[in-house]
Amino acid sequence: MIDIKEITDLQTLTVDRWHQVPVDNEYEGFLKLVCEQHSFNYLLWHEEDIARSRDVTDAEIARVKRSIDGYNQQRNDWIEKIDDQIALIVNSSELEIDPNAPMNTETPGCTIDRLSILALRLYHLQEQLERDDVSEEHFESVRQKIAVCRLQQDDLSRSLGQLIDDILSGKKRHRTYRQFKMYNDPTLNPYLYQAASMSPGKPHAAIKKASESATASQ
Repeated sequence: MIDIKEITDLQTLTVDRWHQVPVDNEYEGFLKLVCEQHSFNYLLWHEEDIARSRDVTDAEIARVKRSIDGYNQQRNDWIEKIDDQIALIVNSSELEIDPNAPMNTETPGCTIDRLSILALRLYHLQEQLERDDVSEEHFESVRQKIAVCRLQQDDLSRSLGQLIDDILSGKKRHRTYRQFKMYNDPTLNPYLYQAASMSPGKPHAAIKKASESATASQ
């Protein structure tokens, strides 16, 4: 029902495709969820490249930082959607699961996210081999990194396949673990909800507290 090779092939093919055309998602079913989650990693990767550039304005850095926060939130939201779908598959089956069956510390959605990052890393490492402004030592270093990443990709793929098999056979329990990212939530981020009631020019409570702590420790 869930083919690991289809997942890794999708991640590899779409990274290459999206470097030529705008991000899209032509998949259906479970793979549509995988592709959507992967797309936010792709967008996040390239915004982070800009954030580390020395020749962009402060305004651009601020824009990029907000984009990174947004994409990272969506990346985590879609990890949970992938895990929710697996939970739905399990719950809709007639599978009898031992309540004492073990659980992995990492969910399938989190492993698929790690494979997504590896697909991006491999693509950009491969790009390094096409440069004409670096030494042979650089090429050799990149080739070694590619070999390690491919090994990690193989290991993660096998582990993910085994985990999903164990979940769908009842040998392991599955649960979606919520990230509850607080920094983007205006009801949970103190800076956001306190800022709404602050007087102009009044220092933010969190900043004031941090400043007082730093002064006291000197």
